Amino acid sequence: MKVLLVDDDLIHLTILKKIFEKSHDVVITARNGIEALRQLEFDPGFNVILTDIMMPEMDGVELLEHIRESDSTKNIPTIGFTSGDVEFFRNKAHNQFDELVAKPMDFFDLYTLAKSQARTTIN
Repeated sequence: MKVLLVDDDLIHLTILKKIFEKSHDVVITARNGIEALRQLEFDPGFNVILTDIMMPEMDGVELLEHIRESDSTKNIPTIGFTSGDVEFFRNKAHNQFDELVAKPMDFFDLYTLAKSQARTTIN
């Protein structure tokens, strides 16, 4: 499985990356939405995208808008996570996240959720 992890928190990125890599998944990281879009322009072949919502330069909601606008990325399952108000961001994103979860979260639960969502693109 190929995963794009987007978060400005280096600790979260490191933990999640290690969890996915233990299952031999390919993991690409980005520190904000702009970096994530650059990765997607270079290679749109991800099975799942996990993104923080509140990040500098480009947040997760704006990133999601770009993902859903592009024919090459619009079908990639996208999971958002936030320490903010989940319902507020769900409404702001017009319910376009495949999943939106609250921080703090269990990283292994997020991993399981990502695996479940990615199955739709792998099968």
